[in-house]
Parts: sequence; structure tokens; C-alpha cells
Amino acid sequence: MSHVRLPVNTPTGDYEVLIGPGLLDRTADYIRAATPAETMALVTDENVWALYGPKVARLLRDSGVRVVEVVVPAGEATKSWQRAGEVCDRLAEARLDRTDAVVALGGGVVGDLAGFCAAVYLRGIDYVQVPTTLLAQVDSSVGGKTGVDLAAGKNLAGAFKQPSLVLADTAVLGTLSGSEWASGLAEVAKVAMLESREMVDGLIDAASVILGRDEQRVVDVVLAAVRHKAAVVAADEHETRERETLNYGHTLGHAIEQVAGYGVIPHGIAIAEGMRFAALLAEVVVGASEETRALQERLLDTLGIERPLYPRDARRLLDAMHADKKARAGTVRFVFVPQPGHHIVTPVDDATIAHALDLWFDGDSERG
Repeated sequence: MSHVRLPVNTPTGDYEVLIGPGLLDRTADYIRAATPAETMALVTDENVWALYGPKVARLLRDSGVRVVEVVVPAGEATKSWQRAGEVCDRLAEARLDRTDAVVALGGGVVGDLAGFCAAVYLRGIDYVQVPTTLLAQVDSSVGGKTGVDLAAGKNLAGAFKQPSLVLADTAVLGTLSGSEWASGLAEVAKVAMLESREMVDGLIDAASVILGRDEQRVVDVVLAAVRHKAAVVAADEHETRERETLNYGHTLGHAIEQVAGYGVIPHGIAIAEGMRFAALLAEVVVGASEETRALQERLLDTLGIERPLYPRDARRLLDAMHADKKARAGTVRFVFVPQPGHHIVTPVDDATIAHALDLWFDGDSERG
């Protein structure tokens, strides 16, 4: 199967996203064409290193690149200020200069961490994203958002830094666990709700094939999600207008991740829970229809995205929402989707959120 090339054009940089099976075998060729770097720091985690690290390092070295291996622990806890400092120290010890580059090989944690280090080291050097999870391929590897978590909240330290290339080999997704697969599909569902009723219906109709990880269908899903995000990023690179809509489900989702403990609940699963809650809140705040919430519920259920277990503590969740970077002037903001393809961003007062959370948790008791 041939791969697909999708251009991403932004004010600060243009690059391509390559999507398809078998791309990892030509990693060096594609990366060498995207950056002139002669020294590259290959940043990955212990799990991904065991699967693909030696192969990618060998391919790069065979092409004449000096490779500096930087292997970090797996898991969300790695995406920290301390770890970013350690990675930057490693780049400095290896004497990378401004002509060199970082290669992020892994999921969203590795991509965010490595991208952040590339953005701040020497005030910015090239980096390439080689995402190895569905979530990273459809979302976090594209768009130039990099960052690490702070104790106060998720992704509170970060920078916008566009990659030189995104290399999404869909063949590597076969190694993902069921929870990792569902986490990525949650981000795909988010895009579908933002994009159109047609995309929602298409995912529902093709769910069994997607869950079976059909090779062509997986490529189609990744391409559709990346195409949507690329268009949004091109219109609003620094998230001042349209790009905020990509945070659908993230207001409660990020709060859940913080309250539950980073890494306890997969990111996409937390976001799906945030989408479910946002659909309920949208009925109260903007008069969205119950039909939209039912459709979204069907989409998430059909894709096998189950609800997570997390502390049902409205006060702690609300406090975490206030710490989120999307809050403005002390007010929490939500993305609402009154119907697929239509979205708004609006502030919501604490009393309304707290009341909706109580209703949400009461509903859990009834469903249980």
C-alpha cells in the first residue's frame, strides 16, 4: 500500500505528514530529506525503544547521521519539568548545536517532551515526529503544540514549535493494547463531532472494521483526523480562535487526569468522558438537543470507548478546571458541539458546572 502525503502550512513553518504502513523502514530517507541535521538526538521511551529504537538508530547511522540515544521511562509522569531539564542536559552534553535535530519516536508523552526540548534548547532546533500510537498519529504529533505537565495542571509549560516532518507508520499500531487503541479512537470521535454528521455516521457504520484494525481503514481514519487538524492549525496556529475547538472534551478531561493522577487514565479515555459531560452541559447552557448527546454516546459506545473510574469529587474537579490553561480571568471555558460540525467556545460559571457535575454523578448512580 502506498503512503499518503498531507501538507501542513502554518505562518511559522510548512511540513508534511506522511501516513501509511511501512514508513519506518525508510525513516532515514524521509528524515534526511526534511532536515539538514548531521547529528540527531533520538528521544524515545523504554517500551518503544525495545520495539523500534535499535532499528531507527541503525537506519539513521547507516545514512551518515550521528545518533545520540535518549531513552526515558515510559508513562505520563515522564512528561515533567524535571525530565525536560534532564533531556536538555543530555543534548548539551552531546554538544548538539543549532544545525542539529531531535527525533521523537513514541506516543504523545515522548512527542510532547521531545518537541518541548527541541523548542527551548538553544532557543529552538529542528525536530521530527515519528508517532507510534494512534492518539499521537491522529492528534498530538501534528500542529506544533509541545509541553510538559506541572504539579498545578496538565501541559502548563509549553511552546508552539512546528516539526519538520511527521512520519506516521500505521503498521506499528498493531502492537497497541486495547486501551491504547480506544484512547486514540476517542480523539478520532472528537474530530468527527467537530467535523460533520457525515463523519460521525461513517465511523459508526465502519466501527467493526476499524476495531478490527483493517489496514486501509486505519490509514483512512488517521488521514481524516489529520486533515481536519491541519486545516484548523493553518487557520489558527497559536490557538486564539478556531483552534480552541480542538479542546472539545478537554476541560473536564484534563481535570480528570489531574485528580486521578497523571497516567492512571489514558488521555483519550479521559477526553471521551469530558465530551460526554460537555454534551450534557451544552443542553443546560446553550440549549443543545438531547439527540446530539445520544448520537455522541452511540459513537463512543460503538467504538468501544468505556467510561473511566475516577474520583467523583465535584470540588476537586472544578478546582482543576480553574488551573487549566483554557480558563480566562478566573472563569472556566467549555467547547460545546450543539450538533456535529457546529461548535462554540463559551465561559461557564462555577455554580452551573457544579450543578451539572452533581447531575452527572447522580446519573452514574442510576446507571450503576
